[in-house]
Amino acid sequence: MAKMMGPRFKECRRLGLNVYGHPKAMNRATKGTSRADKKLSDYGQQLLEKQRLRAYYGVMEKQFVKYVKMAKKSPDQTGHALIKILESRLDNLVYRIGFASSIRQARQMVVHGHILVNGKKVDIPSYLCNVGDTITLREKSRNVELFKENFHNSMLNTLPYIEKDEENFTGKLISIPEREDVPIEIQDQLVVEYYSKTI
Repeated sequence: MAKMMGPRFKECRRLGLNVYGHPKAMNRATKGTSRADKKLSDYGQQLLEKQRLRAYYGVMEKQFVKYVKMAKKSPDQTGHALIKILESRLDNLVYRIGFASSIRQARQMVVHGHILVNGKKVDIPSYLCNVGDTITLREKSRNVELFKENFHNSMLNTLPYIEKDEENFTGKLISIPEREDVPIEIQDQLVVEYYSKTI
């Protein structure tokens, strides 16, 4: 399975945005370390936003292009549709629900079989969930202190499109997320413009 590797904090500084959500990610960021500090052409700005969005979700280019093509077929604005598709990935929802402290950790949890979707094991991080799907931490995995701590500590961090059940270690996708409810700082229209000439 291809995945994005490399130093996370260094990538955040290069992109000029804390795409990994770690509180210390931007501690060593200074003026000039980010590509955003330089004067960029229109293409450069589009490329930077595309790289930021890919980094947020940890998606490789080939798969990302597939999502852009899917979004173009949606009746919604392409940029908004793209964000909704990315938000519905299983690894992302495991992270949003709070079982994992990062997308990377969430992907590892899914691959190692710790996660159930509607009571069945799904070990594909890119699996696209639907409204009404219930995502559960497998019973045996509830004894892992890291997973328990992550989930209990995340209970105050709620999103309007996710419903959590602390007692049963579950989260449910209760609606399609509205763009303004998704906690990422991205100009998605620039991402769409980047691909407009190639797709």
